[in-house]
Amino acid sequence: MLKLLRIKNIALISELDLELAPGLTLLTGETGAGKSILIDALGLLLGARASAELVRTGEDSAVVEGVLEIHDADRLLDARGLPADGPDLIVRREIQAAGKGRASVNGALVPVSVLRELAPHLAALHGQHEPQGLLDAETHVDVLDQQAGLESDARLAAERFRRLREIEVALEALRRDRRESERRREMLEYQTREIENSDLRPGEEEGLRQEKVRQANAGRLAALSDEAYGLLFESEDAVVGRLGQVYRRVEELAALDSRFRTHLDAREAVRAQIDDLALFLRDYREDLTVSPGRLDEIESRLALIERLKRKYGASVEEVLAYGERCRTELSQLASPEERERALEAQGAAAERAFEEAARELSRRRRAAARDLEQRMQAELGQLAMEKTRFEVRFDPETVGERGTWTERGFERAEFLLSPNPGEELRPLARIASGGELSRILLALKSVASVDQPGKTLVFDEVDAGIGGRVAEVVGRKLKGIAARHQVLCVTHLPQIASLADRHYAVRKRVVRGRTITEVVALDGEARVEEVARMLGGETVSDTARRHAREMVRLGLRP
Repeated sequence: MLKLLRIKNIALISELDLELAPGLTLLTGETGAGKSILIDALGLLLGARASAELVRTGEDSAVVEGVLEIHDADRLLDARGLPADGPDLIVRREIQAAGKGRASVNGALVPVSVLRELAPHLAALHGQHEPQGLLDAETHVDVLDQQAGLESDARLAAERFRRLREIEVALEALRRDRRESERRREMLEYQTREIENSDLRPGEEEGLRQEKVRQANAGRLAALSDEAYGLLFESEDAVVGRLGQVYRRVEELAALDSRFRTHLDAREAVRAQIDDLALFLRDYREDLTVSPGRLDEIESRLALIERLKRKYGASVEEVLAYGERCRTELSQLASPEERERALEAQGAAAERAFEEAARELSRRRRAAARDLEQRMQAELGQLAMEKTRFEVRFDPETVGERGTWTERGFERAEFLLSPNPGEELRPLARIASGGELSRILLALKSVASVDQPGKTLVFDEVDAGIGGRVAEVVGRKLKGIAARHQVLCVTHLPQIASLADRHYAVRKRVVRGRTITEVVALDGEARVEEVARMLGGETVSDTARRHAREMVRLGLRP
């Protein structure tokens, strides 16, 4: 919903702040007063093409700003990396007389293309201005589905189509990457086999390095252990014999000085330690053997471990862990042929499921299309367009072949019209008359609409070529749409103006030699006077005022 429209230096508008509210807002005024300038300014906020000719004569730049409240604003802005702060958007468009310009959303500079992306969520202009909303044929199938209550059927078909495409993409990728998968499998099998055949054991490397030192220094180890054992037990001045002499001296010392008693008490422990060392030296020497070729075996084994570490990890434990990961991946990696067969089966099942959902959706859509055509013919008849033909055309006309399937089902739908007898049916966007187009879109909005509640809908020239009873019908339809949306309408007909929730008069006057356009909110007698002017022309009679007062009174009824 548009809450505020601020315009500065656009054409005849010097400066204007227009506050808007929900419901039906009507703009009236003499031809050339500048009503279309307001619509053009709003179009700029929606990404319409800008021209330097819009800048007011003598000014360097022109600015249009709008404060709009929209549904799900945070999601829309977050998706585009724009700052969000609640439901309000502040959109600004600046045009330089030199030809350049800039746009911003909530203070962040954006390309004009971003405004065009946001436009369908902000407002829809219906008439001679830039086509939006229902003029886009891509929205027509959504309108048809909503009007017929087929949203859940359409969602089901879309979900099944997406599942089918996911499987097809996976199958294409599998077939494309089969050679790479085979290379991966062969590499994993080789690495697993190499690690398994090495028969590595945790801690093995350290044990081998210690054994390597012993084998390389066996002679020296034997000599040292013999010599140490002899010094303890076998030599003339062996440590064990000399130790007895030492402790006899300590006994005499302890008898004279009690401080030696603790050392005397430790005698047995010291002797036990020396005995243990002597026994270990004896056994070590007896067990110390040099195996011919064992050193070469150790060197070869350590070289293998080093090679595996360079390839698979910094330690034996890491190499073993890598081998386990290879085995796990191999066990999870089914053969490409098996995977392909499984995906083909899933794809066939997904295709059948989509066909079932899409076929039923197509059947119900085509029935709904006939109903929509009849309802539209009735609506257009009420709008003085009895001879206009409306048709929903499907492409393809019959249930589509495999290549035409989309997320929306078997077909796309488009609304076609022929405004005059004998003319061919044409897309909505190719309807030449702005007034005809506005009424056609008004009829569509009355019958079916996919717009979010509260969205701003703008109708320009909706009253072209009509009057009397039809004008009142148009006004009532606008009033009905305004119960769901914010409606802004430019009109020249008093029958429509009398139904407004808010009425603004667009007037042109000269100030200090310059023509300016201003917008005045009308209420009470001022509003009656404007409706009377629309009824009676330049000279307003009392009769016209009485008639206008009655029209406004009746229009204000709930």
